[in-house]
Amino acid sequence: MASRFRIFLLKAIGVTAIVCLSQACSLLQTGEPAHAEQEPVITPDLERRTITEADIDSEDFEAGVFVGVMSVEDFGSNVVYGARAAYHITEDFFTEAAVGRTDTDETSYETLSGGAQILSESERQLTYYNISLGYNLLPGEAFIGGSHAFNSALYVIAGVGNTEFANDSHFTVNVGAGYRFLLNDWIALHVDFRDHIFNSDLLGNDKTTHNLEGTGGISFFF
Repeated sequence: MASRFRIFLLKAIGVTAIVCLSQACSLLQTGEPAHAEQEPVITPDLERRTITEADIDSEDFEAGVFVGVMSVEDFGSNVVYGARAAYHITEDFFTEAAVGRTDTDETSYETLSGGAQILSESERQLTYYNISLGYNLLPGEAFIGGSHAFNSALYVIAGVGNTEFANDSHFTVNVGAGYRFLLNDWIALHVDFRDHIFNSDLLGNDKTTHNLEGTGGISFFF
């Protein structure tokens, strides 16, 4: 009888040890008792915004017009207007051809002399032609309101061309920067600043002139 009791006791101790060992292993793995219930996962109640984004059209050609102010060194600042056409080689690089025209004022010498004229009225018109290479330095997005995103890019540009002024032609280098803002997939707004650099001896000595231009324009992709 005592022998059976000892066997029963040993079995009870063995079962209890197995249960305790199982509980300890579960606690080590999960950090919680095996019988603990999982707390429900709380997800934040956030409503996703729907954003309409303007993309560049699949076509790579762009053409447009511009108007602004051009300061011709020694000849004052006047309205400039013209047209530009671009071809987007890649997402980063593009080429551009441009033509612009402005009128110039009298020099300070002409104004103070009271009658001496360096140029006739027809010679005071300045026209330039150039071809340039541009690089989209900082492409990104501009946000208006909470649901509209517009593609945009800050770019730098440089090129060469020709300037016709005072019945003479001048080889011209142009450098500058601009900002392109796409209203939708085929219309873009531009703000540009350029320096047209050429040599001139019109006032008696040969010098390098810097002719600054600031313009705003609109272009179309096709």
